Amino acid sequence: MSLTIRRNRERDLEPLSRLLTDEGELTLVNPNAGFPFDPLEWNEKWLGDLHDESFYILDAAGNEVGFFALRVGAGPEIRHLTYVFVAEEARGGAGAVMADFVETATRDLGALTITLKCELDNAPALNAYLSAGYEELSRRDGMATMRLDLDGGLA
Repeated sequence: MSLTIRRNRERDLEPLSRLLTDEGELTLVNPNAGFPFDPLEWNEKWLGDLHDESFYILDAAGNEVGFFALRVGAGPEIRHLTYVFVAEEARGGAGAVMADFVETATRDLGALTITLKCELDNAPALNAYLSAGYEELSRRDGMATMRLDLDGGLA
């Protein structure tokens, strides 16, 4: 499957609301968000920081099939990956592509390091991050905290 990335400069969450119609999937993406998906809630609570950047993953026809956001971490040189989602029809091998997209987006934002948390019971995602070179820093409460330093990143 051929996938591309599009930066969400307009902070348009309508495509995400079409992607997250299943309560279980919405809970996996953000366990604190209300159901059904509410773009206003997400703009105010979850993606409202001016420095948050979000991205859509598009299939070959230009349809949104995924989403992720990058927040400023401990400083502007660190971005924290959050709210990752890939539609079922785009899964199966999309992990490596997503990891590449996240790395490219992080570089484009001028950051040197990516951090993330991944559920330990999400083996496909955990394996995709490990295969992409992420270092597992800790495990707590069913989550792995991970980090990837980009070329020229922090030692």
